[in-house]
Amino acid sequence: MTDGGPQGFDLGRLLAERGGERYELHARHLNHQLPRMLHTIGFDKVYERAEGAYFWDADGQDYLDTLAGFGVMGLGRHHPVVRRALHDVLDAQLADLTRFDCQPLPGLLAEKLLGHSPHLDRVFFGNSGTEAVETALKFARYATGKPRVLYCDHAFHGLTTGSLSVNGERGFRDGFAPLLPDTPIALGDLDGLRRELKRGDVAALVVEPVQGKGVHAAPPGFLREAQELLHRHKALLIADEVQTGLGRTGDFYAYQHEEGVEPDLVCVAKALSGGYVPVGATLGKEWIFRKVYSSMDRVLVHSASFGSNAQAMAAGLAVLSVMEDEETVAGARRTGDLLRGRLAALVDRYELLHEVRGRGLMIGIEFGRPSSLKLRSRWTMLQAARKGLFAQMVVVPLLQKHRILTQVSGDHLEVIKLIPPLIIGEAEVDRFVTAFTEVMDDAHSGGGLMWDFGRTLVKQAVANR
Repeated sequence: MTDGGPQGFDLGRLLAERGGERYELHARHLNHQLPRMLHTIGFDKVYERAEGAYFWDADGQDYLDTLAGFGVMGLGRHHPVVRRALHDVLDAQLADLTRFDCQPLPGLLAEKLLGHSPHLDRVFFGNSGTEAVETALKFARYATGKPRVLYCDHAFHGLTTGSLSVNGERGFRDGFAPLLPDTPIALGDLDGLRRELKRGDVAALVVEPVQGKGVHAAPPGFLREAQELLHRHKALLIADEVQTGLGRTGDFYAYQHEEGVEPDLVCVAKALSGGYVPVGATLGKEWIFRKVYSSMDRVLVHSASFGSNAQAMAAGLAVLSVMEDEETVAGARRTGDLLRGRLAALVDRYELLHEVRGRGLMIGIEFGRPSSLKLRSRWTMLQAARKGLFAQMVVVPLLQKHRILTQVSGDHLEVIKLIPPLIIGEAEVDRFVTAFTEVMDDAHSGGGLMWDFGRTLVKQAVANR
């Protein structure tokens, strides 16, 4: 850098000069409703740095993260092994994405992933979870020669047009028709599955073994019986493990909780990125890939411009190495059991607390109608304005008072979902349970700032109708 001369691009200087404009820039140039929403619920924080399971603001206060970037930060933020791998791959100056060679990193990452999926044979690398689902939908349709895919009510498989066609949440679908002619069934509804399969045009069933919205696991035996029914009708089972995969539920994949389940196609993403480079992967059986890529003429029939890029592959390899070295999956199961058990022990203590459920470090905390008259009248007021407001009333003081970032598990749901980094331990469990207990005590006292905030939410909900 020379005095008075061109200084080029300086990221540090740019952030120092313009970082304070972050909310104004979003309001002006991006999704204007995001800063509006954050201002409304008091989530308009300014986080300066992050490491592991924590953020820090400009005053040096720490915030516990129980969202993990919607599951992306499985190893927490800025894991040193993943960081080093990315520095190394950039410094290597590889001849990446030539499109007409075979670099080693994609093959090595595919080999590692398939080692956790012994019944599967090949991998397609894309750039996101929704792209992994799109790939599975295309492959299932082509391999079976059938047009229709079944999905489950309240599922979330992505927001691009194909994956939106198997998204079971109406709020995401409204206004984007026409979509693909796919059909929903209830999670666990084997009779519904049989009825649809009899029509003879079903290519596959795509299912999240644990649904992100509301944190509902597939009923015991459903995946195995669904698999048998599908194969009997020459249809495929697609497991969407975009959020549940890579240890989130205490097994490498969530479908592994049920013996005998071997999906034909498996979609992963999120945590595979290490939180740095977007990546998605669709794993499948040999015959499916051979049918899609049936000749040299079809070599590029399905591809992705940035798929298999060196940075993403290096991040994925580093993530899997860390998971093995640090026994991340076993740790997630152990810590998840501890957190879920301590929260479940509070259900009998608080009448507003209905249920605690989940697997591993994917936990749903559901609130329900209280029995006492005073609390019931307030609950009814909130429900009349908009379902989900009480859960939002819990989320806000967890952040504002206890510096813990959480989320409501879906629109119009009285459920908080916890998907913290898989690296958390007993200290983080203690912090969350202590804070949650204090928020519940305040809610059941019938007064204070929490219910004042509830009245504010009611006014806003009514105004937005």
